[in-house]
Amino acid sequence: MAVVTEAKPVRTMDDLVSYFASGEKPREDWRIGAEHEKFAFRLSDLRRPEYAGPDGIEAMLKGLMRFGWQGYYEQDKLIALTRNGASVTLEPGGQFELSGAPLATIHDICSETGQHLEEVKAVASELGLGFIGLGFSPLWSREETPIMPKGRYNIMRAYMPKKGELGLDMMLRTCTVQANLDYASEADMVKKFRVSLALQPLVTALFANSPFTEGRPNGFLSARANVWTDTDPDRTGMLGFVFDEGFGYEAYARYALNVPMYFVKRDVPENAGYIDASGQDFKAFLKGELPALPGELPTMDDWADHLTTLFPEVRLKKYLEMRGADGGPWSRLCALPALWGGLLYDTVALDQAWELVKGWSKADHDTLRGMAAKTGLKGEIAGRPVRDWTLDMLDIAKLGLRNRNRLSGGMVDETGYLSELFEIADSGVTPAERLLALYHGRWQGDLRHLYAEEAY
Repeated sequence: MAVVTEAKPVRTMDDLVSYFASGEKPREDWRIGAEHEKFAFRLSDLRRPEYAGPDGIEAMLKGLMRFGWQGYYEQDKLIALTRNGASVTLEPGGQFELSGAPLATIHDICSETGQHLEEVKAVASELGLGFIGLGFSPLWSREETPIMPKGRYNIMRAYMPKKGELGLDMMLRTCTVQANLDYASEADMVKKFRVSLALQPLVTALFANSPFTEGRPNGFLSARANVWTDTDPDRTGMLGFVFDEGFGYEAYARYALNVPMYFVKRDVPENAGYIDASGQDFKAFLKGELPALPGELPTMDDWADHLTTLFPEVRLKKYLEMRGADGGPWSRLCALPALWGGLLYDTVALDQAWELVKGWSKADHDTLRGMAAKTGLKGEIAGRPVRDWTLDMLDIAKLGLRNRNRLSGGMVDETGYLSELFEIADSGVTPAERLLALYHGRWQGDLRHLYAEEAY
């Protein structure tokens, strides 16, 4: 399949499908990309920093440039950095995200992540800032959260409240850790999509790390996961059609076509080049009938941009994105890509993972998703405790990593990165429950201790 160029015009379903097909890679070229978000806070008062000012997010970005990062600007505002295939970007409320380069091993990913966090710590200490990994902002309200100057976020902030009660919380007050993985063919994509989507709630439970909102327990172990249940039903959720017979690139393309648009990006000065097309129909765009750009037809760039505005638990682009885990401490940032690499990149492990989940119904998937946010590893699904399913998943991932046999220094394989996840699953106590025990115990309800003890 020829590589799709981003300037290519888009007219037919075959054009849309070709975007996904162009992501196919032979096994020897498979890589893993790791992403994580984190909250910045001022050491003096624990508040989230504004964009501007001597201790702001802009100052953080500028400080990192001394390590070889190159700046990316929107209307003279520094909003991102790039280096060696990786990027540092800003979420709407100033959450700091590392989108790592596609790398061959978890050892490489952990090295990249560690270097980034060391650089962040060096700059943050000079500015009186700290960083913490959690799934949901534990202290500050929406109104107390700063807004970053990125054009697309203005459109999203206006549209989100029309579709759900918690969309603005998703934008401003959540952090996640993700992994991106390749596929060899349409059939390989389908199998990986089904396995990862079914298992995603177990991962949500393992990584649940957001039990506080505005200084108090919120009744969830993953408030971040709960936010996604009331953000925008058009573009979120478990995508039950993925498990239907005949699912493939075209079925996902048809799903994406039915999701209302947010914007179109053009070289115009207004709103950093983002044209508001919120609620409009990409199918109309294909006919030259988009109200925001009457008479204009889309390009592959427009299709790629539209796909980034879909937020299901697993997302297809030119690779598969695993999107179900709360942000967390340094030690768990390497665990997520290790887990998914072990499950999806070894044939034996992938087959075993499918055998594990293939009997689950769509109702099981939805039930498990809700349980993960509320009760974590407790409860039962398909006749077995959630904890037992999770331990089975981890055993399969460990087998996959052992079979991959990617060694560091010729001696150590990648299985060690799963150790903390095994500890969580063995105990049945999620990270959120551990934080709640500290809150009700030694911290005596004072979340200042959270920032002192859990910061990077």
